[in-house]
Amino acid sequence: MDMTDARWRTATRSSNNGGACVEVADNLPGRVLVRDSKDRDGGTLTFAPTAWASFVQEVHTTFGDRQAVPQV
Repeated sequence: MDMTDARWRTATRSSNNGGACVEVADNLPGRVLVRDSKDRDGGTLTFAPTAWASFVQEVHTTFGDRQAVPQV
């Protein structure tokens, strides 16, 4: 999968969580890419944009506007 045009970003609130965060690239047509910010070469998950939007909505519904989602 060609990811050369992916623009990776982290959540703006992820700076104080000890590096436990993911990076997301949602600028590619038809897919959203997710990877571990501490292991960028360790693999990438690919989601359909609708699936990613559903996941993000569920996180917001379940956890609200907290600084960080609890670790599982």
